[in-house]
Amino acid sequence: MKVLLIGSGGREHALGWKLTQSPKLTKLFVAPGNGGTAQVGENVALDVTDHEMVATFCAEQGIDLVIVGPEAPLVNGLADDLRAAGLVVFGPSARAAQLEGSKAFTKALCDRMNIPTAAYQRFANEDDALAHVRAKGAPIVVKADGLAAGKGVTVAETVAEAEHAIRECFAGAFGAAGAEVVIEECLVGEEASIFAICDGKSFVTLASAQDHKRVGDGDTGPNTGGMGAYSPAPAVSDALLGQIEREIIAPTFIGMAEAGMPFQGVLFAGLMLTKTGPKLIEHNVRFGDPECQVLMMRLRSDLLELLVAAASGDLAGVKPEWRDEAALTVVMAARGYPGSYDTGSVIGGLEALGDETLQVFHAGTKAEGGKVLASGGRVLSITALGATVAEAQARAYRAVDAIDWPEGFCRRDIGWRAVGRELAKP
Repeated sequence: MKVLLIGSGGREHALGWKLTQSPKLTKLFVAPGNGGTAQVGENVALDVTDHEMVATFCAEQGIDLVIVGPEAPLVNGLADDLRAAGLVVFGPSARAAQLEGSKAFTKALCDRMNIPTAAYQRFANEDDALAHVRAKGAPIVVKADGLAAGKGVTVAETVAEAEHAIRECFAGAFGAAGAEVVIEECLVGEEASIFAICDGKSFVTLASAQDHKRVGDGDTGPNTGGMGAYSPAPAVSDALLGQIEREIIAPTFIGMAEAGMPFQGVLFAGLMLTKTGPKLIEHNVRFGDPECQVLMMRLRSDLLELLVAAASGDLAGVKPEWRDEAALTVVMAARGYPGSYDTGSVIGGLEALGDETLQVFHAGTKAEGGKVLASGGRVLSITALGATVAEAQARAYRAVDAIDWPEGFCRRDIGWRAVGRELAKP
């Protein structure tokens, strides 16, 4: 099969790496790709906002399956236009992608389907939003309603911090995404990420994961797109996973179908495990990044077969198999991220790293003159397997320390909750 993978992040490198292990794959194209995806497929300079250009490329190359990695093309209707051109696509329609494209849309679905989530209100007016946080107090969560590349959420510890976040949104810091805001109660507990592959008629839940959103050790500093992750999540027992499927995944899937928006693709539930049970923080409509990296390391099954089954509406009876080992990924980012940062620095030491149990997935990189250069904020995901999370953590950080990139940084405590649980066992 010939496959076109849309995207340029660590998620796409991980997906591409796993796709190349399928005996059914004959050719992988990645648009636009990065320095890492060029090692597993052929990068192509397609403008993915030009849907006609993408469809024409697929027709010329005889593409059998298109996999859309990031959320923005899905929200903008790329999957719809490619299907209209007769292509098989893994990824939801624009209407279904509202689950990520509009937080207010998802909250309304939660209300309709009785999905447990944080209490909330939405505002299209700055003064009303400010009055609300002053009345409610802090801590409180302020979210830009639309897509903001993982940066439109503020967990405000003070009213002043919440006010600043509201003013930023309405001042245009996140463009059209901040034209409305959703203000939520601040849930307390441990976060977890649960993914389900859906074909519009049925779904299958994948292994659990946890990520680290804050930029600094000890979960301090501003939120980012994700500084690391691990799988499985020890906090998600089999019983708890069953509860999450019954109370959150299944009602979402059913509610979307009832609304005439059957979901096909990856349904990503970001959860808070509270004392009163799991609650939905947000839905996303694609693999998480960096959670995808640890899931792909642990997946035994043929990823291409799984995605083709979902895209073809033939998922019934499919059950992915997983490695017993834990996986952990550490994100190396450019100094200054998630604020301003420089690009163009040379990254050395990568040549000696990489085998079946340790992979360096590229995100913000480009290959130039035989060198790997940093070209983004989150740059590398160093991902390792281990018999325990602690072993995977140790292996990942040994690899981090072997990389020669003074302009980069990472958190040094990825997986600390899981490692603490392992150490506490008798």
